[in-house]
Amino acid sequence: MLNTQSYLKVLLISALSLSSFWGLADAHNGEKHESDSLTDANIAAIVVGANKIDISAGHIAIEYSDNKEVKKFANLMIVDHQSVLDAAVELVTRLGVEPENNDLVFSLAEQSQQHEAKLKTLSGKAFDKAYIDHEVDYHQAVIGVIEQQLIPSAKNAELKSLLESVLPAFKAHLDHSLMIQQKLS
Repeated sequence: MLNTQSYLKVLLISALSLSSFWGLADAHNGEKHESDSLTDANIAAIVVGANKIDISAGHIAIEYSDNKEVKKFANLMIVDHQSVLDAAVELVTRLGVEPENNDLVFSLAEQSQQHEAKLKTLSGKAFDKAYIDHEVDYHQAVIGVIEQQLIPSAKNAELKSLLESVLPAFKAHLDHSLMIQQKLS
């Protein structure tokens, strides 16, 4: 079974770090290399980690923000991403796939600690802006990775279907975060 507590402690990521990290996937100028292929176990770890990132960030936003709209959005992120996380954990448990960390997950964990520390030093409008800017960048990056890497790499049809089914929600989250970002500007 997955150690939820350890993931929550390490998987919170900064917007710039996430965008630049996911950019590493394109470092080969679109060329597909054998070493770049992801297994279903790698994909499971990424899905678990990515959802826990947004759940953890949502908890921080609820604690640190005074903006009702930001808190409402953060609560939505917690509820929606927990739902995806639960579905992913149920699927990989049923399939007997043990999530297998890879360089992507380890880099996320390292960068997450830095972002969490930064968020916790902010308050008021500075916090709200940093949190929402992160959510915009995070969802843009995750949507791209799901569409361009995870779905094409998934071998199991149910895993692929799960990834495809979460895209509309992630896109709605992006639209919602963009709307709040514009209001905060």
